[in-house]
Amino acid sequence: MAKKKKKKLRSLLSKRKAHARKAPGTAPGTVQYTGDQKVDEVSIKVHDYDVDHVEHISIADIEESRPFLENSSKTWINVTGLHDVDKLKSIWKYFDLHPLVQEDIVNTSQRPKVETYDNCIFFVLRMLSFDPENKSLVSEQISVVLGSNYVLSFQETDSNYFQPIFNRLEAGGRIRTQPTDYLAYALLDTVVDHYFNVIEQIGNEIEEVENILFEDEETNQDLLQKVHHIRREVVFLRKSVWPLRDALNTAIRDDSDFISDHTKLFLRDVYDHMIQVIDSVENYRDMVLSLHDLYMSSMSNRMNEIMKVLTIIATIFIPLTFIAGIYGMNFDPEASPYNMPELSWYWGYPASIAIMVVLALIMLYYFKRKGWL
Repeated sequence: MAKKKKKKLRSLLSKRKAHARKAPGTAPGTVQYTGDQKVDEVSIKVHDYDVDHVEHISIADIEESRPFLENSSKTWINVTGLHDVDKLKSIWKYFDLHPLVQEDIVNTSQRPKVETYDNCIFFVLRMLSFDPENKSLVSEQISVVLGSNYVLSFQETDSNYFQPIFNRLEAGGRIRTQPTDYLAYALLDTVVDHYFNVIEQIGNEIEEVENILFEDEETNQDLLQKVHHIRREVVFLRKSVWPLRDALNTAIRDDSDFISDHTKLFLRDVYDHMIQVIDSVENYRDMVLSLHDLYMSSMSNRMNEIMKVLTIIATIFIPLTFIAGIYGMNFDPEASPYNMPELSWYWGYPASIAIMVVLALIMLYYFKRKGWL
């Protein structure tokens, strides 16, 4: 059982493989998918809405979205799957996306950022969730392109992270009455809301380790591996959320025609949430480092207790060994009256044993009075 636990912890510590990289010297804008295929095929779904209606339609080709894009309604096109570059190129060509945008969409190791182009604003986000079975973070890159009357989103998996947005579109309200920049804000806000769920789960993991350290007398290597695992997760979370704060700040401060002043007020709220997330991540980072120090201190204290007991035992046996060594010498008492005459005493052996026991009891009593035991 212990071997299985160690193997599982080692697999968790090494679960994130390095992403594939483009060859050095590759021209900027070269499109190459660097992630793992996570869905069978690329799917395109159109969500067209305005104040009076909302439609959710799956399409096979991006040309089928033309009727929605040419009317006065707002259109959200969600693309799931990034491995089929040829199919994605037809989408990019239709919306005339910059080659650097195309490159960043399929380069799934991108850090969160925002970039402004002539015909759109491009967001790169990291959607994070917590796998309760493996107790580890699951990361997915999400790209959002905000145009004049449309929003494009690209996901690696067919996860239902944006189900709350679908529900809000169905229910009506502000999201149906606002321009597409408000929809882009809603997507950003949903990503940040998932960070709070992740932080809560990591906080539970840290609390569990703390309870083990404070309540259990035994500490083992598995616990140290768990602390290192949580530390890696916190570091990964920190790398994922810190750049998004700067990206949001850029989107708020830039004078862009794609984001209205009204929507920037809501983006400031998301920015405030990001500050809360970052503060929590930094606190957890310090707590994990403290847990590591606490573990090492616990191990050191336990080792000191063991050494204290061994030292006391050795100290008790020092005078006993001295007595046994003295009377283990081969001197003949018949050759001289000074050669250990007590060796021929009738009660010599019981007397030596009694002296040893009395000495041991006296030393134990002395150690107890000193508080060493």
